[in-house]
Amino acid sequence: MAHVITGVERGSVAERAGLRAGDAILSISGEPLLDEIDYQALSACASLTVDVLRDRGAVETLAIQKAEWEPLGIRFGQSMTLCPRICRNQCVFCFIDQMRPGMRESLYVKDDDWRFSLMMGNFVTLTNVSEAEFERIIRRKASPLYVSVHATDPDLRRRMMNNRFAGDILHRLTRLKEAGIRYHCQIVCCPGWNDGDALMRTLNDLKALAPAAISVAVVPVGLTRYRQALTELTLFDADGARRLLSMLAPFQADCRRELGTTFVFPSDEFYCLSGEPIPPKSWYEDFPQIENGVGLLAQLEDGMREARQDDDRPADEAPTPRVYVAVSGVSAAPHLTRLTRQYAPPGTQVRVAVIRNDFFGDSITVTGLLTGGDTLAQLSPETLAGADAVLISRNMLRHERDLFLDDMTLSEFKSRLPVPVRIVEDGYDLYEALCGRGGEPTQTEGE
Repeated sequence: MAHVITGVERGSVAERAGLRAGDAILSISGEPLLDEIDYQALSACASLTVDVLRDRGAVETLAIQKAEWEPLGIRFGQSMTLCPRICRNQCVFCFIDQMRPGMRESLYVKDDDWRFSLMMGNFVTLTNVSEAEFERIIRRKASPLYVSVHATDPDLRRRMMNNRFAGDILHRLTRLKEAGIRYHCQIVCCPGWNDGDALMRTLNDLKALAPAAISVAVVPVGLTRYRQALTELTLFDADGARRLLSMLAPFQADCRRELGTTFVFPSDEFYCLSGEPIPPKSWYEDFPQIENGVGLLAQLEDGMREARQDDDRPADEAPTPRVYVAVSGVSAAPHLTRLTRQYAPPGTQVRVAVIRNDFFGDSITVTGLLTGGDTLAQLSPETLAGADAVLISRNMLRHERDLFLDDMTLSEFKSRLPVPVRIVEDGYDLYEALCGRGGEPTQTEGE
């Protein structure tokens, strides 16, 4: 496939080699380019050849010498853009199948694309990867990947994913290991399905694949109120969460002794649900599964601790006492209450507003799935009385920081509150906000 160059950076390797806008790349070092993955891998070499179709129809082969990993400096058009490959599974626990109707279209996309796993850390099942494409993963040294395993028992994985091709995950992970490719793993744990003995079988199978298998996150299934006609599932309760943590503890100890890593990390939700203490930052090593909600609360506390240590304000320059309202989901609220009491400056009052999730259902308790509408409806005048600002986590907004899950804009949210709003990025930023520093309450364009 030919990929037309839309731009060449001034002074770049490509410009020095004579490439220009309008040329089309046919292949690099004799290999055709399917997409950006191929381009990035093949153009990383220090010595390469580029077959170019000039805008007048002539084909030339250019020999290029450069520093390894030095970019060529080429821009491409749509032909190089990656379009997500769609999931072919019908997992019994799929959250997208439980989404509320009428939301924005992008929230219903079921992507399952190893290329986005490599580039962005998205979790993939590998069930829609043909043998030829799997060989390309190996050939391109696509590492690390992020793999949704759920179960290594072939029959159980096929049943959970409703896909007759889902049973060969252990074979594929073994091939990746043999090829030198590493991966992080994910298990969405459903009581009565892949917990108990089935979970331990999966963990032992994955442990045998270390160090190619770098880490495993265990995440409790999330169930919304939109499950009509879907497989009946149950949630973890406090006792179930405690049993799971207790069952994992000796396995984790074995992994630390034999592998030098805890290896398997339950998500924060298990600790919140069970009432067990949140492990310290050091327990999470380098936070390999932070996007799975593994270690978020430990990271939050560590950020606040670091910010306080960095606080070089003289003792006689204490910040002006303020009143803040900190928005939280049900599960994190006790921990946020503890942290704000521990780290807020003397005289500063923090009211943790615990928001029930009416949009998805009250069994959804994480802060990142709260909506603007639920938050506004439950911020009472008494809670807001005398407040200097409302603090909300950036996880409640999409990456552009302008829209909640219910499509309420940040501008509308702010306009309907009688006090300013500040987006809190992390623990460090939360401490700075409680001290009245680190930025003003958010303003949107046009305000």
